[in-house]
Amino acid sequence: MIQLVIILLFALAFFIATSVRVMREYERAVIFTLGRYTHTAGPGLIILIPLVQTMVRVDIRVRTQDVPSQDVISKDNVSVRVSAVVYFRVVNPSDAIIKVENFYQATSEVAQTTLRSVLGRHELDDMLSKRDQLNADLQELLDSTTEGWGIKITQVAIKHVDIDPSMIRAIARQAEAERERRAKIINAEGELQAAKQIDEAAAILAQRPEGMQLRYLSALTDIAGEKTNTIILPLPDLLSAITSRKA
Repeated sequence: MIQLVIILLFALAFFIATSVRVMREYERAVIFTLGRYTHTAGPGLIILIPLVQTMVRVDIRVRTQDVPSQDVISKDNVSVRVSAVVYFRVVNPSDAIIKVENFYQATSEVAQTTLRSVLGRHELDDMLSKRDQLNADLQELLDSTTEGWGIKITQVAIKHVDIDPSMIRAIARQAEAERERRAKIINAEGELQAAKQIDEAAAILAQRPEGMQLRYLSALTDIAGEKTNTIILPLPDLLSAITSRKA
């Protein structure tokens, strides 16, 4: 009798050990019956048929995958090292287990090749200033590749764009030249606007000689305040203005 109880207890323990599984809320079980996929179960309690059914546990939470630094030649022939991070999750556990041997490694490998491919079609300035657009392009391409594996790429973010020190100096010189060019353009635009204003003022003063006389007197007042020994006056214009005024 005791032996029978021991055998029953041993059989019960074996059944529980080989058949009873508990899936957490973020886990799913891909179940195979005699090697053939039958269904996906979970979360909660799962009972398997001993020696007939097996299962593979799949985590469906969002995962992060660091993309190692990749050597990239930009469209304008600049060599850079670029690293990124990929966020993804399993949306179809059966496809993630059946259609690819190791979906985690496969996602990492395709992320590296896609990173080199996409960034190689852009110039260095785009890598530095248009990261949001590049991230969106990378996500779209990666998602289209991993969709057949039951993987959803939720986000891609470029972390670092490392440039050779010699290129950094060249970029600094380029930026300085660009600032000087913009300063010259702004200065030229200011002179053009000032010339237009002077031209308009001259046209107005030409119609009113007394207005020009007031400008002369104002200029004399400004010159009198300066430390100078010589003052040149437009005497013919001044006399003609006074004569015309008396007439």
